[in-house]
Amino acid sequence: MSERSILRDVAQAAGVSLRTASRVLNDDPRVAAATRERVQGVMKDLHYVPDLMARSLRAGTDATIGLVVESIADPFFSELVAAVESASSDAGRSVLVASTHAEAGRELRVVTELFRRRVSGLLVVPTAGDHSWLAGAAAPLVLVDRPAEGLDADVVSIDDQKAAFHAVAHLIAHGHRDIAYVGDYSGVPTSAARLAGYRQAMAHHRLLVRDELVHADCSSTQAASAATSSLLAEVRPPTAVFSAATRCSLGVVPALHAHRRADVAFVGIGDFAMADALVPAVTVVDHSGAAVGLAAVARLARRISEPDLLPETVHVPVRLVERGSGELRP
Repeated sequence: MSERSILRDVAQAAGVSLRTASRVLNDDPRVAAATRERVQGVMKDLHYVPDLMARSLRAGTDATIGLVVESIADPFFSELVAAVESASSDAGRSVLVASTHAEAGRELRVVTELFRRRVSGLLVVPTAGDHSWLAGAAAPLVLVDRPAEGLDADVVSIDDQKAAFHAVAHLIAHGHRDIAYVGDYSGVPTSAARLAGYRQAMAHHRLLVRDELVHADCSSTQAASAATSSLLAEVRPPTAVFSAATRCSLGVVPALHAHRRADVAFVGIGDFAMADALVPAVTVVDHSGAAVGLAAVARLARRISEPDLLPETVHVPVRLVERGSGELRP
């Protein structure tokens, strides 16, 4: 029996049209929640299993989405990947994951390969540099975690500048004036926005940003650790450190403890394992990779079903988790 005839049975049993049943199958957001639930219940009762190969052949695309991240070794991106895979599986889609390692040439190769495989949609964490080559992409596209230069597209991220501003303002509220910044290269849009938020908070409170306290060149945990050692060796070392990325925090925090300087206040963007078990426990801006991943999948599903939507930036909320390190006073 063909998939279409089985889907017709589902539609009849649920009391809906074949088109509505098809929309439920394809996770079309235009279907009312009550109708969606009723149709999905019938699908379960009838043990309905869609023929993904047949759907792909009819649509001319695969029932698969592509996900391109910097590195699955990064805690934030590994959490994001897991959420995207889970949500896509629930919607009947599989996920092809590729890493760029922040290399533009590698990004071009993996994205081109995913298009060649005729994925139904693409989620991309873009590298630095111009992305006008992605205009008029061969599949619906959503940018994740950051915008891309030269490309007007949907973006799902946090408000990086605002998150950094509030993190640094939190340290200032606890009496700190000499606050160091440790982050990735400012050529990366998220890093540039977080550095701007740091500077904005300092300027808002009329505090001087000392150039020697700004390390915006730490693309690895090891670089962040070395930067922390350099900061602590200053004639006038900082009384607080703001880390703009999880990978930086994983270098800064151990370095502070290795130098027996756990008295230096610390706030980082992004939570990490055991952060709450240290002494003092680590104060973080909870930047959930899972939340960003789920929002990105939802936006891509809508972009697939409504390709003429105007591009939109979706900001996922964050929260400051006070655990102790960010509440230390000078």
